[in-house]
Amino acid sequence: MRHLTRQFAVGALRRGNGIEQFLGGAQIDGEPVIRWVEISPGDGRYRISVHTVQDPDDGQVGDLPNLMSVDPVDEEYAGEGRELGVTEDEVEAMSLAERLAGARPDRWVNHAVVGEEYRDYVRSRREDVRTAT
Repeated sequence: MRHLTRQFAVGALRRGNGIEQFLGGAQIDGEPVIRWVEISPGDGRYRISVHTVQDPDDGQVGDLPNLMSVDPVDEEYAGEGRELGVTEDEVEAMSLAERLAGARPDRWVNHAVVGEEYRDYVRSRREDVRTAT
């Protein structure tokens, strides 16, 4: 089970470890993209950012921050995402991410695990296509 309980997610942030959540796929100008939200601790604060990148549709890809961003805000600082907010409280950071990015309370993972969530997403799309034919 890779998803963190609320208590474990808060604990990770308090220990200085980031958490993130895969938000799924979307279309921007007819192009497939994927999105995830991240909470990064630093200097006693928690930065909430959302990432929107091109969807390579590749089940081998796991390092999502290295994918091409489609958000102009992220072009100058690749991999940092669009900042949604900053707070000094880890519970408030999670609530902000859930409210502003549509994150779910039961889907948080440790930092760098969101790539596994993406690989599952690609596999499930391919299985859906196979079962539909």
